Amino acid sequence: MSSPISRRTLFRGAAALAGAGALAGCSSGNDAQGSKAKTTITYWDWYASQAGWVDNEIKLFQQAHPDIAVKKTTQVSDKYADLVSLAYRSNNPPDILMVPKSPQLSQQVSQDWLLPVDKWATKSWQAGFPSDSFVEGVDVFGGKVYTAPFAAPAPSLQLYVHHGVFKDAGLTQADGSVKLPKTWDDVTAAAEAIASKSGGKVAPFGFGNSTNTTLAWWLDLFVRGAGSPGGAAVGGIDGMDYRVGQWTFGSDRNYLDVINLLLEWKNKNWFYPNSMSISDEQARAFFERGRFGMTVGGVWNQPEWSQHKFTDYSLVTLPSPGGDPKALFYGPPGGRFVAVSSKTPHADEAWAWFDWLYSPDAGKRWVEQGQGLSVYAKNNDPKSVTFAPFAQYVGMSGAAVVGPQPAIRNPKVSAVQLAAVKPDINDVLAGLYTGQLKDPHSALTELEGKMNQALGDAIKKAPGASAKDFVFPDWDLTKAYTTKPGA
Repeated sequence: MSSPISRRTLFRGAAALAGAGALAGCSSGNDAQGSKAKTTITYWDWYASQAGWVDNEIKLFQQAHPDIAVKKTTQVSDKYADLVSLAYRSNNPPDILMVPKSPQLSQQVSQDWLLPVDKWATKSWQAGFPSDSFVEGVDVFGGKVYTAPFAAPAPSLQLYVHHGVFKDAGLTQADGSVKLPKTWDDVTAAAEAIASKSGGKVAPFGFGNSTNTTLAWWLDLFVRGAGSPGGAAVGGIDGMDYRVGQWTFGSDRNYLDVINLLLEWKNKNWFYPNSMSISDEQARAFFERGRFGMTVGGVWNQPEWSQHKFTDYSLVTLPSPGGDPKALFYGPPGGRFVAVSSKTPHADEAWAWFDWLYSPDAGKRWVEQGQGLSVYAKNNDPKSVTFAPFAQYVGMSGAAVVGPQPAIRNPKVSAVQLAAVKPDINDVLAGLYTGQLKDPHSALTELEGKMNQALGDAIKKAPGASAKDFVFPDWDLTKAYTTKPGA
């Protein structure tokens, strides 16, 4: 997922920015102080644990461009799309912004939110990226470039294992190293050992679902291992099963099996009691302190733990029933990260920051800081990784590949704008976990029906698009997929 379920970074402390306070960060202008005027551009993202990288890039950029200042505002992640929409409705968006997950990028373009950057992103500029980085319907619309890929396909989610908790529970190999779980049974056995050896003082599992998103990470990670193409933590059309061109929450047994497994663990009191009410940041801190032995998250956990000198953990991905994952993580060719606002009065300066963020050097520093993989393969040399947990992550890169892309087959599907469906998978999971919903299969089937109805309705409103455009019956979930135009 090139845009990583990005989901993924939370900044609760920024909640107060919502509303008028947040919009106050949009203003850009010229600083007349000093002998030389300085243009200030406003920049929005939702990067919290990645803030160290962003702040360093701003410092370096401003040293190289002393006539441009970047005013960063990091918004709360689960409200980011709403705040961006509000900013545009108020005619006061930032000059440059991380592309929100909703509405769909095609819709952002059709609503004239974003500025095409072809003036600067010439064919020569594009040639610096890997092949297939600029794809009509993904980051190019109507032949115009609006954004670009930043990261290489990578496993979005991992199961993190606390070494200290595992060792206290006797979960070690003969050489004293931690015995890492690979299968669902391994995870269950490890949880049982932690609960038993700690006398209930240490929870086997924990997460922070106060934003109503992280519980879906558990479902997404485990169903992939069982042979389903995810979809629980992926929003929009990309969350469907492209083998059949529909959502399969109710008809694919893996979703029910994983939910039953999670509920079985929950009924044994194996989850940290306050997991539904604490934040992801709090859960990250509690894991670091050994309050629980396993949690699910992404590589974005690591920089904060490194800052705290906490390195006593390992990570595995795609735990499966039999030990061999039956599906992987998928992303489209091309990708998105930041875009320039169509409303900016400082387009040249915003482009300069855009160009800087996409530079190979910035990508190299992204990898060196353990933030993730760069779109430039030369930056992802495992030999340059000295931090063991991040080296484990880099070693998992084969678990992520390019998947089917309907927009390549038929660019007209870019006009298919999926309406939000509520309750969504996050709501359903929360309802089941808390006992407000009693029948998992019924809840999943109802959600599947609503999602597919919304897709059907959206297709009817998109001239030239068809339900067949979303069906790729020859997709092997264990391999990369090449979509051919018109095929």
